[in-house]
Amino acid sequence: MAIIETEATLHEAHRDNHTHRDVNGGWLRPAVFGAMDGLVSNLALMTGVAGGTASQHTVVISGLAGLAAGAFSMAAGEYTSVASQRELVEAELDVERRELRKHPKDEEAELAALYEGRGVDPGLAREVARQLSRDPEQALEIHAREELGIDPSDLPSPLVAAVSSFGSFALGALLPVLPYLLGASALWPAVLLALAGLFLSGAVVAKVTARSWWYSGLRQLFLGGAAAGVTYALGTLFGTAVG
Repeated sequence: MAIIETEATLHEAHRDNHTHRDVNGGWLRPAVFGAMDGLVSNLALMTGVAGGTASQHTVVISGLAGLAAGAFSMAAGEYTSVASQRELVEAELDVERRELRKHPKDEEAELAALYEGRGVDPGLAREVARQLSRDPEQALEIHAREELGIDPSDLPSPLVAAVSSFGSFALGALLPVLPYLLGASALWPAVLLALAGLFLSGAVVAKVTARSWWYSGLRQLFLGGAAAGVTYALGTLFGTAVG
């Protein structure tokens, strides 16, 4: 009885600790990229304008314009990119579907050869392929996974990618503008808030990538801070030259 209880406990522990995060969804990459890009690009834009000795009003307008333009651009780009990728995948699935309909035995033999190449005994490989090929939709899914490396039932959504990208970019780009909208008259509160946002977003990303939170946060802080510093220096240089 003790052995059975121990085995049951191990099975439960394995079940509880062997879950995986969703790595195929269409929202995570555009959301993370959008937030980072919104923070870095708008912070760099505003510091560059401010470095050129522009007025507070000009800096705010530049930040709001950068937010709107960037969010729409990101959303349109993500939608087009993911839609094109999905259309390509669906075209390949149509090719595979036609082959399964016209040459079912050849496709079954192809699947058996694939399993055999992975070390399955020839007889067992043929039997597994035969059983899996009885259902056309299941056969299509198996061939898509094995030959194309995709899951037909879990294709990314262009709309989800676009909305995620738009919202996250707008949120990230809003941070540098927010202090000005709340009454700040200097650049440093916007820079501090944006850098804090960069560190926080990097730390949050670490939660889904298994990276250490401080490393991911500091990396993003350094990259964003470097971009802001370079554009501020360029703005100051060109502003002085023009002036």
